[in-house]
Amino acid sequence: MIKTIAYFIEIINWFKIVLSPTIIGVILGYLIYYNFPTNYGLVASISLSSLGLILGIVWATKIWKNKGTSFFMSRVEASPDIDEAIKPK
Repeated sequence: MIKTIAYFIEIINWFKIVLSPTIIGVILGYLIYYNFPTNYGLVASISLSSLGLILGIVWATKIWKNKGTSFFMSRVEASPDIDEAIKPK
């Protein structure tokens, strides 16, 4: 049961890592299509969005195999400056 929950958390963190480059690719693709609303702009937009998704999948899988997505996300979401501020003096 515990392994199932841990695996589920790894999957959720994997999706979080995939979303970062995907969102960047979608935003860049939207900006290109907004400025060039032609078929070429549409192809470039879809290509950038797809490239962001593929890079996100490759990156997240590499992190999962090396360190684990939970370890990576805990390092990304950590805030040592806040920890220092709330430490008793």
